[in-house]
Amino acid sequence: MEQHVSVTSLLIVVTMAFLTPILLHRFKLNVIPVVVAEIIVGLIIGKSGFDIVHEDMWLATLSTLGFIFLMFLSGLEIDFTVFSGGNKHKTLPSGRKEPNSFVVSTVIFIGVFILSLGLSYLFVLAGFIDSAFLMTLIISTISLGVVVPTLKEAHLMKTVIGQIILLIAVIADLATMILLAFFVSINESGGNTWLLLILFAAGILLYFVGRRFKKLNFFEALSTGTVQIGTRAVFTLIIVLVGLSETVGAENILGAFLAGVLVSLLSPNQELVHKLDSFGYGFLIPIFFVMVGVELDIWSLFSEKRLLLLIPLLLLALLLSKLLPVFLLRNWFDTKTVVASAFLLTSTLSLVIASATIGERIGVITEQMKGTLILVAVITSIFTPIVFKKLFPREETANKKVPVAFLGANQITLPVSLELKSGLYDPVLYHTKIEKADKRIANNSLFEIQEIEDFSVESISKTNVFDSEIVVISTGQEELNATLAKAAKERGVPRVIARIESPKLEQNLRRDNVEVFSSLLSTKALLRALIESPKVINILTNQETGLYEIVMKNELFDGMSLREFPFTGDVIFVRIFRGKDSIVPHGDTELQMHDRLIVTGTKEYVDQLKQELEFHEAGKRFY
Repeated sequence: MEQHVSVTSLLIVVTMAFLTPILLHRFKLNVIPVVVAEIIVGLIIGKSGFDIVHEDMWLATLSTLGFIFLMFLSGLEIDFTVFSGGNKHKTLPSGRKEPNSFVVSTVIFIGVFILSLGLSYLFVLAGFIDSAFLMTLIISTISLGVVVPTLKEAHLMKTVIGQIILLIAVIADLATMILLAFFVSINESGGNTWLLLILFAAGILLYFVGRRFKKLNFFEALSTGTVQIGTRAVFTLIIVLVGLSETVGAENILGAFLAGVLVSLLSPNQELVHKLDSFGYGFLIPIFFVMVGVELDIWSLFSEKRLLLLIPLLLLALLLSKLLPVFLLRNWFDTKTVVASAFLLTSTLSLVIASATIGERIGVITEQMKGTLILVAVITSIFTPIVFKKLFPREETANKKVPVAFLGANQITLPVSLELKSGLYDPVLYHTKIEKADKRIANNSLFEIQEIEDFSVESISKTNVFDSEIVVISTGQEELNATLAKAAKERGVPRVIARIESPKLEQNLRRDNVEVFSSLLSTKALLRALIESPKVINILTNQETGLYEIVMKNELFDGMSLREFPFTGDVIFVRIFRGKDSIVPHGDTELQMHDRLIVTGTKEYVDQLKQELEFHEAGKRFY
């Protein structure tokens, strides 16, 4: 009978985790993060609602694994390239030079932590909690899981303010996680915090071992097919560090978080990251968040007026602890931008759940207090992204152009840059010091060529190449092209296109999400297409009615069917690429955010459609 109950509860939880995103999409509740919706669903089926799910061995094990994997992905989400900002300080729209992102972010977090400490003592004096240190961690933490998707959705990841917000969240995530580990060590191990050094030393050792293994040729060969050695290595790393973490008296989530940080430092290819995300957010993590809601008894909170009073006070403390230090940014940005940033940084979730769960387990806080803290975290995760989107000033995008950097000026890149210049792109050619014979090309007003010392990563870093949306690399040396392509990807360039003739190099670069073109293969493909499908080539090469790719970024059209699409220009939808799926469009096909639309039509209308779908994240629809 127990086995039957166990499977039944698991079946209900997994089914609700499956239905939650479908219901969010169906009722257009995209403003609510999926993880928050899963907690709300857990509330409905758990103690606070119908009470039809009861935790047992199955759910306890899977929920714990979900929590561990969530902490691993939180560490993996940290992009350490944001710490290596260049020395370039461009001029902001306010007329001021942009600040040093790392220095400003560090100062702001120190301010957040000090203010959180002061506010925590007020909560202790008021009798809400006994541990000021635990409350400091809860107030000062920031949810990367809310900040990162919100910045990506608003297309702010590559902006100065976006990088500052991200850095503050990253520093807060790292600092609060490490401090939480020390807090647990002091309270459980009798002050043997030195044991944590063993864990960090093991992490450093495993990092160097991982770097060495990653460079081995056989490791790449075993990364495909049924072996999937990269995925096996990641799970081995998680289990080893989680086991070691528990052995030295720390929490298992610290080991998982450290494993994520190590994998992030090893710069895994995007395919592996996608697999880990799919496994975590597709199975284990939803079970954990649903179970958080299942175990949360809201009605017991209403029985204590003191805890009800704590909810608005804690929300106010979370906002104040971020708003006052973030006002330092007023030196460079307008008030609306600063306030919007403070609201987004107020969001908390995973680490608050972790802190509250650990605090309740070691007896520092009660179960009711744990429930109150989690409820506040859920509330912040719902309203802060909404307030951020409403307050953050929209950039004027009517004349916005996509920056494209060409490395290498030659017979391929010169004419392509010239054609792009008249459209929605802002191409810039970068080349080494030009000989006298080529000076007439450089002085030609049709081309914008910037001279650089050489094609080394150091020289290129002094330019704006890595700040571009698209980088095209065609230096004439394919080994150099491959090196620069990887460097551009590591520095977060969204699209990198490299000229590569070697099939082996091409395969390695494609694994790193680098797009590759080859003169030989292009010529062969073009000749074959001319023989087999001459009319198709005519469409591809015709300047007025060619094929174009448009990325759907305008929220106003998210979920709209093509039948209802208001654009009546001379444009036909040929194909829609959604993730790895290829969709043949018809009248009932609904557009979704980040769809890649292949369209054909007159260039004038295509440019208008591209401007509307790629740049106008907010504003009026066109009719």
